[in-house]
Amino acid sequence: MKRSKIYLITTIILSSLVFNGCTNLDEEVYDKLPVGEFGGTEKEINALIAPIYRTLKGVFPSNFFLLSECSSDMAITPTRKGGDWWDGGQYKELRLHTWTPNTVIPRNAYNSAFTSITSCNKIFSLINENENIENKEQILAEIRGVRAYWYYLLLDNFGNVPIVTDFSDTQLPTTKSRKEVYDFVLKELNEIKDVVRDDVTSASYGKVTKGFVYTLLGKMYLNAMVWNPDGGAKWQETVDACNVVMTLPYILEPNWKDNFSVQNQTSQEVIFPIIYSTADGGNGLPQRTLHYLDPIALGLNIGANNGLSAMPGYVKAFDDDDKRKLGSFLIGPMTDPATGQTLITAHNRPLIHTVDIDMKYNIDGDGWGQTEQEDGARAAKWEFEKGLNGDSENDFAIFRLADVYLMKAEALVRMGVDNVEATRLVNEIRKRAFDDPSKLKTNVTLEDIYQERRFEFAWEGTTRQDMIRFGKFLDPIPGWKKATAEKYLIFPIPTTALDANPSLTQNPGY
Repeated sequence: MKRSKIYLITTIILSSLVFNGCTNLDEEVYDKLPVGEFGGTEKEINALIAPIYRTLKGVFPSNFFLLSECSSDMAITPTRKGGDWWDGGQYKELRLHTWTPNTVIPRNAYNSAFTSITSCNKIFSLINENENIENKEQILAEIRGVRAYWYYLLLDNFGNVPIVTDFSDTQLPTTKSRKEVYDFVLKELNEIKDVVRDDVTSASYGKVTKGFVYTLLGKMYLNAMVWNPDGGAKWQETVDACNVVMTLPYILEPNWKDNFSVQNQTSQEVIFPIIYSTADGGNGLPQRTLHYLDPIALGLNIGANNGLSAMPGYVKAFDDDDKRKLGSFLIGPMTDPATGQTLITAHNRPLIHTVDIDMKYNIDGDGWGQTEQEDGARAAKWEFEKGLNGDSENDFAIFRLADVYLMKAEALVRMGVDNVEATRLVNEIRKRAFDDPSKLKTNVTLEDIYQERRFEFAWEGTTRQDMIRFGKFLDPIPGWKKATAEKYLIFPIPTTALDANPSLTQNPGY
């Protein structure tokens, strides 16, 4: 076929792109333009690669976010009195570590990742074949960076998965070991780290940059003993990657909440965000977490679904003087601005968000039941915009500089070197959380760093990974779950994927 007859896909319906080795591959194509007429300007290039970045909206506050926070001791989606959020028991299974290959949330996360990888592979192929595009190597490196991030999520959550980079390959892929996936992600990142753009500007905001690649390399090295233990610890490599990021013009925002404001695209701490806008797919966390009546108290014109809440022990671990406590959680009475009175729920109870969550009704043999509608501290980290009518525009920072500081501090402590620097890094984080200088650390331990990560990154999708790395994920949570088996350190390959592709292998124990 002549090059002039090859057509570009400039709009891809992501929900119809499904990984051909895992489920069904169907695609709908819209807005075709001849290749010779498209790709010659920066605006056209951005239009081509925009679907790659839009795939990231499937991370937060969606399935991978729920896998992290609701399987750890950070968050819970309890069944409310009346049955809301029972949803076939999937949230109970995450909380109690009783999920199976048929549990919905892991299945949706797996499919979302491979749908997104398929999009990356398709657009990579289109751009690679387009002779009209200048600076092609850098653009392809951006796509590889987003694809590497999706494989990083699969590596973390599922471990052993297929690796597919060629969209034209129609053969059913086979499962690769976790080590092979780890090596693949490292190889991709190392090959693009000097190719991607290195600016930290409004023009690079939301794009794969040097800061993104080296932060992700730091994550890979930090978790090497979990994901590739035979390869040995990579603590010095973690430090080296973090040092590169710290030479770039990111800063710790003096006001911590600026990272979560409505217009947080101005934050100089954010390294790589998911960009949200009301017009092009917003941040739906307020709807997921707020009680049905909370929008009245908060001045929002949205419908809320009364789901996601914080685990009580997580909230209680915060120092009351830590600004991040009330900066992360919505706690206490919710009042009607018109009357000044506490709102009353449909069950004739005052709408007072408690830290404790009590299973009171219809208790089953596992201790799971229904809670009062108002139980539980809600996610309030991202600023609520007065008058909001729809999804919010607060961007979500996949990576920000505070994480790099704490990654480096952890690696230094694990190596047993330069505790002075590790302590300084932790204290730089704590200085903006406390007004009292006595709250600063004098000699940080691994436990200090673990706790600091919890206080800094509530609701940010890091908890499960951190708990596993610190050896705490399988521990019992008093009043909630017993100690759980080692197989729960990774999620099962969904039954639907195994049924569609007999070349795949189920994870051990499932």
